[in-house]
This record gives sequence, C-alpha cells and structure tokens, in this order.
Amino acid sequence: MQEETFKTYSKQAEQVIAIKANDEKTLRVLYLENFPKTEKYVLENNGSSEEARDVFQEAFIAVWRNIQANKFRPENETALSGYLYRIAKNKWLDYLRSGHYKRTTSMTETPDVYESQEDCLSEDQEKYITKVKEQFRLLGDNCKELLTRFYYKQESLKKIADGFGWTEATARNNKYRCIQRLRAMMNHDK
Repeated sequence: MQEETFKTYSKQAEQVIAIKANDEKTLRVLYLENFPKTEKYVLENNGSSEEARDVFQEAFIAVWRNIQANKFRPENETALSGYLYRIAKNKWLDYLRSGHYKRTTSMTETPDVYESQEDCLSEDQEKYITKVKEQFRLLGDNCKELLTRFYYKQESLKKIADGFGWTEATARNNKYRCIQRLRAMMNHDK
C-alpha cells in the first residue's frame, strides 16, 4: 500500500516538476483532462461555455504561478486536479457574487409601478411593499443612495464605489450591510 501511495505521489511530483519546466505536453494534458469538470460546474451554475473557458484559464494560470513559486505540493493522487478545480470553482463563485453578474431590479424606489398594478397585487403584497418603502425611508442617506443606485438605477459597484470614493470591495460590503440593516428593520417591525 505504501508503495502504491509513493508511486501516486511520485507521479504527481513528476507532473509538478514538468509544469515548473513548462513542459507543453504536461500542461496540455492537465488542461484537457480538467476543463470538462469546470465547464460542467459553470454550466450548472448559470454560466456559459465561454465563461467556463475564461474562468478555467484564469485558474490554470493561477495554479501554474503557484507551482512556479513553490506554493503547491501534491499530497495525494488527485491533488493537482483537485487544486485546479477548487481554484476554478472559487473564481466562478467570485464572479457570481460580483456586480458584473448581478442583474436585479428593486421594489424600493418604484412606487408608480406598483400603484399601476394595484389590481394585480394581493392585500398582503400591498402591505409588504408599503412596509418596505417605509423602512427604506428610515435607512441612512448613504444606504438609501447606494441601494437606489445599485438596484433601481442598476449602476455597477465600480461606478458606485467611484461616486462614494470607496473601493469596489467596500461598496460591495456596504451594500450587503445596508441590505442586512433593511432586513433587520423589516423583521424587527413584525
């Protein structure tokens, strides 16, 4: 059993050495053997083949850089494939969380839309919308502006961040906090 483990580890170590040497065949095999799994994951999670290719290429380059910098050491027979897949999966999840992907509309600043559809809404829905509007008005000015720009005006987080003088990550975090605050206000008022 130890001999088999050593052979497997040895094979992974040989792959790492070949990747460090930029062995074209090893790189090609690694790419071709691992791309389908990433593509399947992206397609199952609201992505396209083109997006899967982009994400996988970014992950592949990240793995290559980490190997070049001695930041990766294989620990089992699937270590390299698993590492590549994990990085690709995380990159896709980061993309899904980003403002580039999100395309949502808001209920908070569109009273005329709901007023014109009054006949279509149940009494409970009308009460809920009224409550959301009331709670939204109680939010701080920055939260109201941030949420309005993101959901109603559909501005990117980058544009919003620039407007506030924040980084994009700060804008994303503040948007999350504002939504959480609005939810807490809604729950507290029940």
